Amino acid sequence: MDPAGVVDAIDVAAPVIGSDIVVFGLIAATLGLIFWLASGPTPFWKKFFAWVPALLLCYFVPAIYNTTGLIDGEGSELYYIGSRMLLPAALVLLTLSIDLKGILKLGPRLLFVFCAGTLGIALGAIVSFQLMEWVWPAAVAGDTWKGMAALSGSWIGGGANMVAIREIYGTDATLFGQFAVVDVAIASLWMGTLLFLANRAQQIDARSGADTRAIDEMKERISAYEAANARIPTLTDLMVIVGVAFGLVGLAHFVADPASAWFKANAAWASQFSLDTPFVWVIVLSTLGGLLLSFTPMRRLENAGASRVGTVLLYFLIACIGMQMDFMKLANRPELIAIGVIWMLVHIVVLYAAAKMVRAPLFYFAVGSQGNIGAAASAPVVAAAFHPTLAPVGVLLGTVGYATGTVFAYGIGQVLRVMAGQ
Repeated sequence: MDPAGVVDAIDVAAPVIGSDIVVFGLIAATLGLIFWLASGPTPFWKKFFAWVPALLLCYFVPAIYNTTGLIDGEGSELYYIGSRMLLPAALVLLTLSIDLKGILKLGPRLLFVFCAGTLGIALGAIVSFQLMEWVWPAAVAGDTWKGMAALSGSWIGGGANMVAIREIYGTDATLFGQFAVVDVAIASLWMGTLLFLANRAQQIDARSGADTRAIDEMKERISAYEAANARIPTLTDLMVIVGVAFGLVGLAHFVADPASAWFKANAAWASQFSLDTPFVWVIVLSTLGGLLLSFTPMRRLENAGASRVGTVLLYFLIACIGMQMDFMKLANRPELIAIGVIWMLVHIVVLYAAAKMVRAPLFYFAVGSQGNIGAAASAPVVAAAFHPTLAPVGVLLGTVGYATGTVFAYGIGQVLRVMAGQ
């Protein structure tokens, strides 16, 4: 056989790994390695992950695989499976643990500051878009608004909400990847700032005249709750968690197809709100299912780690998104960083004004911001920086962000779409 003929027959653009099963195993092993190294097995890795967030690697390592031709992320079915199954399941488990009564007991001032943070994100999106349209029109041209809508999902809720909005508005993978960089860069810088301020909370609160009595009461109440409810998950717990999550996902898909078909056939305006798209209904119904279960004894599954299982599903999905990115196609777009900076500054100003208005302590300011920007993934870290027993407060506010992030970000996307003239 002619060797030259063999070479010609080979598709040089074919990935090294073409099997989705093998790719899935590679992604699973990669995530496991990233989180093991992030746990700090050596002093070097402790220092490394103090500067480089594990989330960033979960996006970018699969992107490196795709860029170098090791895998073909765009041709893989893993992302489709992840977005239709893992994402809604993660939303169920991340909203399952919401304790509205417990949140109300945290005090109206904390809720006020948290809501002001959400308002700051919404206003920041509008202000940054308008300012850039005046001074740098190219920055917000085309489909940039779609990337901003996805980013608002992350900054009000979390990664699951960002992915949900990406799917709803059909954000391009490269644009999504660029805004993922903005997300990690700006959010990580702000989180580092809050952790720095946490070490000076007493002095800052003393100078501002903040009322800290409610925080002391929280510490006692949360410590008692943890001691009474924490448990090691059993096999039954884990099977029920998985069963509830994917059972609701199946039900959501079962309802989504006829619901979207009905709106498509009977409501001409439905396409403007994506109500004729089955995926929108899957996301809405999964989130609603989790919220309804939070009012039932099923909420106790959180004591066995329901949100942790949801986070595992979410990180697999994040890696599948990274698989679709190609660094060679990622243009250098500093204007997107400028959008993120302006956006974050508006959020901070609104949040500061609200905290000042009600004499809120620095803790309320910090966790109110991170409950939006970082959601349940990093809000507990910031809360624990003030006191270890306060970490669940960050979880509570973060899960509220998960529950509301997709809805609010969807609305922000609609406003941005009008501003973009589309």
